[in-house]
Amino acid sequence: MQKYSILWADDEIELLKPHILFLEKKGYEITPVNSGADALDEFQKKHYDIIFLDENMPGMTGIETLTQMKATNPNVPVIMITKSEEEHIMEDAIGAKIADYLIKPLNPHQILLSVKKILDNKRLVSEKTNLGYQQDFRNLAMAFGEHMDYEEWVEIYKKLIYWELEIESTDSKGMSEVLEMQKSEANTNFVKFIRENYEDWLNDPDIDRPVLSHQLMKKKVFPMLKEEETVFFILIDNLRYDQWRIIEPLIMEHFNVVEDSAYYSILPTTTAYSRNAIFSGMTPLDMSKYHPDIWSEEGDDEGKNLNEEEFLRRQLKKNNLDIKFSYNKIITQAQGRSVFEQADNLYNNQFNALVYNFVDMLSHARTDMNMIRELMPDESAFRSLTRSWFMHSPLFDLLKKISEKPVKVVLTTDHGTIFVKRPFKIIGDRSVNTNLRYKQGKNLSYQDDKILVASRPERFHLPKVNVSTSYVFAIEDYFFAYPNNFNYYVNYYKDTFQHGGVSLEEMILPFVVLKPKNA
Repeated sequence: MQKYSILWADDEIELLKPHILFLEKKGYEITPVNSGADALDEFQKKHYDIIFLDENMPGMTGIETLTQMKATNPNVPVIMITKSEEEHIMEDAIGAKIADYLIKPLNPHQILLSVKKILDNKRLVSEKTNLGYQQDFRNLAMAFGEHMDYEEWVEIYKKLIYWELEIESTDSKGMSEVLEMQKSEANTNFVKFIRENYEDWLNDPDIDRPVLSHQLMKKKVFPMLKEEETVFFILIDNLRYDQWRIIEPLIMEHFNVVEDSAYYSILPTTTAYSRNAIFSGMTPLDMSKYHPDIWSEEGDDEGKNLNEEEFLRRQLKKNNLDIKFSYNKIITQAQGRSVFEQADNLYNNQFNALVYNFVDMLSHARTDMNMIRELMPDESAFRSLTRSWFMHSPLFDLLKKISEKPVKVVLTTDHGTIFVKRPFKIIGDRSVNTNLRYKQGKNLSYQDDKILVASRPERFHLPKVNVSTSYVFAIEDYFFAYPNNFNYYVNYYKDTFQHGGVSLEEMILPFVVLKPKNA
């Protein structure tokens, strides 16, 4: 065990000898002093892993000693010890960023617990986390072999994310590799599940199925509009479930989470299809049939997301919701600030839809910019950058502002994204779309079965540009690559974030309902 050194300052240090001997028997090295001035002298001479300070020492008090120590080394953990339970003393100590606070008379086991909590916390948490995952590993592996329904797949995915975030916080590389293999196995089995069930979800009205993109508004959001509160529907493009978990603690400072559920994205898992399905309340096939004036065909990428507000207006009308609503798409910081500054006007609407594009832009930027690749080499870094963006975003400012009012907030996304690693060769003519996770065309050529094929697009409720049009979807962590310049293509796109295909990350999406804590 590592030998930790502790500096203990107390004007009655002799009376604490039994506690010092107890800690020394446990393997800690204690340096006792009887004043704040002596503590500062010792503090300057050598490194200490932890400091005990008596709050009420004559001369230089514990708080004064703490302040000077923190000015020299702001990261040193300090435990404040006092006879007093006065609230202002506790607040002063906590405000000075102490690690813990103990009240005399001291109990040796109480002291040991405090020390272990600070010094051995990471090791103990790591050991406990690894043991917990090892115990759950078998349960997860057995579940893959069983016939699971869509709700059970959501729970499996949530559990995998839970362990991923727990293990990530422990820096346990060995366990991370084991979990990565189990996630891959989960995706293999999830693809089988989608193969067996997806067409039936779309075509059999009598089967049990999850809420899909085109049903989200009618089934989950519109019922809220019958209540009196203003509803803010906030869609963060490309927000995966793990990214929601990363920003959740920040949001929970201001909101209570009243629903934390999931829905399934339609295929292709791209903005053009899944987000338009949300705002129109229709599948892509029905959009092309009933709204040809605002539906854009494949190859018209820029125009595919210009009509979300009109789709929403028509969907509200179809559902007899004659309400005042707003729609805002935020791509730049300036647009975000503008919405924030107009927040007071939004309370006059019963429904406010806001689309934030940053996370989607971040995933695409990783492909195009070497600097972003360096900043975001893996999924952990992707999560970290998402959290950093959110902390400093106009969206977080808006959420903090509207948390002062009696509103309801829905936070969701249109699709997720996956870190692609394996290329899959496909051949198509010039009319084939450029997305790396799905292809649509009339002359697609491929071998092997590492894809999901929609040879009859109408069964997937997808429009056909030509009579012989088919769609193929990449599965797991594959991405499509053309044989021409294959190696260049693979090197450029391998280890990038892509969407459009079939995976847990792309299809199982967060749907969160929030209510302000202090409104």
